[in-house]
Amino acid sequence: MLSAAATSANATASSASTPTTASRLGNVASSPVREILALTARPEVISFAGGLPAPELFDVAGIRAAYDRVLAENPQQALQYSTTEGDPELRTAIAARLAARELPTDPEDLLVTTGSQQALTLLTTALVEPGDVVLVEDPCYLAALQTFAFAGARVVPVPTDDQGLVPAALEEIAAREKATLLYLVPTFQNPTGRTLPAERRAAVAEAAARHGFWIVEDDPYGELRYDGERVPWIAADPAAADRTVLLGSFSKVMAPGLRLGFLRAPAGLRRACVIAKQAADLHTSTIDQAAAARYLRDSDLDAHVAVMRAAYQERRDAMLDGLAAALPDGSRWNRPDGGMFIWATLPEGHDATALLKTAIGHEVAYVPGAPFFCGEPDPGAMRLSFTTHSAEEIREGLRRLAKTFA
Repeated sequence: MLSAAATSANATASSASTPTTASRLGNVASSPVREILALTARPEVISFAGGLPAPELFDVAGIRAAYDRVLAENPQQALQYSTTEGDPELRTAIAARLAARELPTDPEDLLVTTGSQQALTLLTTALVEPGDVVLVEDPCYLAALQTFAFAGARVVPVPTDDQGLVPAALEEIAAREKATLLYLVPTFQNPTGRTLPAERRAAVAEAAARHGFWIVEDDPYGELRYDGERVPWIAADPAAADRTVLLGSFSKVMAPGLRLGFLRAPAGLRRACVIAKQAADLHTSTIDQAAAARYLRDSDLDAHVAVMRAAYQERRDAMLDGLAAALPDGSRWNRPDGGMFIWATLPEGHDATALLKTAIGHEVAYVPGAPFFCGEPDPGAMRLSFTTHSAEEIREGLRRLAKTFA
């Protein structure tokens, strides 16, 4: 047995090894999606939980060749410190891609970031004081809610329907609340897969101009369209051009492991984000930026994305075709025109969170919808990602999912 002194010493050591963390951590929960991914890491589990691109579709050869050329031709520069704003060649390539999609952009309008998640963090650092009001779609992208919680913001949900954010609700809330910014994913939204129609985007732009809040338009999925016509960015609307920040990412079209994103913002706000980034990481990886720029010069990213779109459309359709047999009678789900997610709602009396353990027991997983809500959650909601697995694996996963409700 341990003596009293030894027990006391052990307790003191244990207490000393557990730091008193900053109060800002107290209101920030761990991501439920990340926790579910840890639970479903076993290879036998077919997981519809993570929004993961299909690894077999990565252009490994093209990316490897880009790194090889950068290291062969200019290794000293590629391995050196760089400017905070980002690789000039990469910013020029991004600007050209945006201009080709009818958003005129100069390279100087852009800041390269370590993933678009960092872009959101930098914007929040630059704009949001503790207690400031941040408006979000309800349901909302989980990591955005974490970011705003760290900043001490008062997050106010804006109701949505099957077409996304409801403009009348936004107008009523914006008139009542002095909001600093509105965050939204208008194209193939995470978690719902919904796309905000053009007329609603115009209403959002007009509301921002009228009430003086910033719009943060997050667009990680926009190039993954399978049906319909592209809807113009809110950033392209003259009514909001001076108060809209566009976030973009190479994670879904090139590779998420590169951790390359960007923000496009008016000069004053972009400069504030540059200063915030200098305090965060000085600059995004020099060699990764150089390799991405070289890839965009030497390879045809649009052709690669077309291959991804064809594969993902087949997988989306396989999931849509099997949901009626997999989910209980009375369930509802949408048909997204692109992106990575289908949003389903179980009939009254079913709790998607409580049922997840049963699903994992049948070696299939999804993400319950409740954590995505900032307002009153819908216990029957669930997010299903269709991009990671083949169509046949999706069909098998849905057969397993059906056992959850048997």
